[in-house]
Amino acid sequence: MPSSNSSSDFPSAPGLDPAISAALKRDDAGLVAAVVQQHDTGEVLMLGWMDDEALHRTLTTGRVTFWSRSRQEYWRKGDTSGHVQWVKSVALDCDGDALLVRVDQVGAACHTGTHTCFDGRELPVLAATDAAS
Repeated sequence: MPSSNSSSDFPSAPGLDPAISAALKRDDAGLVAAVVQQHDTGEVLMLGWMDDEALHRTLTTGRVTFWSRSRQEYWRKGDTSGHVQWVKSVALDCDGDALLVRVDQVGAACHTGTHTCFDGRELPVLAATDAAS
C-alpha cells in the first residue's frame, strides 16, 4: 500500500500558503486527489490530481489547474476545449488527502465530451434495500 507523504517530503510551491501545504497528505508522486463538483447542483463532474503548484494556481487564478500524470505537465481545464471550470470554493478533507473543488462548469467536464466523467458508467450494486433486513 502506498504511503501518504507529509509536506516535509515535498517542497511547497513558492506561492502556496505553508499552512495549506503542511496539511496536505500526498501520494508517492506528490499528488492529492481533487474531486470536482458542480457548485449549485452537487453533481460530481470528475477527478483530477494536484500537486502544490496546481493547487496554488487553482486558488489564485479562479480556474482549475491539474497535474497530468500521463503528460507530466500542468493543464488548466478548458484551455484547449473551452470547457472551463470557474472555481467557487476549495475544501480539504479531514485526512488531508483529498480536495473538493466546487466549480461553475462551462460545457462538458469529461475529455470524452460527456457532461461528467461518470455519465453512463453505472455499475450494478447488489445490496440490501432495507437496512433493518
